[in-house]
Amino acid sequence: MSKLNSDIIAEGAFYRKKLLLSMIIPGIFVFLMWLVKIIEVLFEIDLSRFGIYPMTARGLPGILFSPFIHANFTHLFNNSIPLFFLSLALFYFYSEVALKVFIWTFFLTGLFVWIAGRAAWHIGASGLVYGLASYLFFSGIIRRYFRLIALSLLIVFLYGSMVWGLFPGVYKNVSWESHMLGFFSGVVLAVWYRNQGPQKPVYEWMEEDDGGEEEGETGEIGDGDEDTRGVRNLET
Repeated sequence: MSKLNSDIIAEGAFYRKKLLLSMIIPGIFVFLMWLVKIIEVLFEIDLSRFGIYPMTARGLPGILFSPFIHANFTHLFNNSIPLFFLSLALFYFYSEVALKVFIWTFFLTGLFVWIAGRAAWHIGASGLVYGLASYLFFSGIIRRYFRLIALSLLIVFLYGSMVWGLFPGVYKNVSWESHMLGFFSGVVLAVWYRNQGPQKPVYEWMEEDDGGEEEGETGEIGDGDEDTRGVRNLET
């Protein structure tokens, strides 16, 4: 077997392994979402009161639990697919910072909803979905790396219609605040981590003298007792 063929096989094995590793955390997260809903159905319980209720102590734990709680299986299914694939893209293309971005998107979105959301129970993972989509889109643009820009354009092609979820009144009983604040979290994190993770490559021809530069110089191309009974749930 030639060295070229050996290199191609080794490279293919590397990227397959990377893809499988990138599926672990998204797969576990989506599995937990489905497990929670199955437990609700089997034991005939309603866990929506573990969602986020803004500016109350009883709604504070929802920052941690709300992404795992869904109104029904349709709601769950609609969040599971984009969450899995967006998370997979994050861990595959931004492996160096993926875990930090995922965790911060999770907590920032929940915290912002707790601070600025309407007086209702906010449940569901779509705030996280919007945050990941926003990060993947803006991070590629900010880094000006053609491969990541291609990913940004793919996000627009697949999930561009999500933009309507950012506006109030478009969808009934939907937490547009979670969508908007998740989107905002993604923008913040794209800017914050712009100098970490994959960067635009610098080619040798970009480092050549540019007339006015001296030889050898190169340019550098980074509370809680409020009565909330009877209040509707808002799906995210």
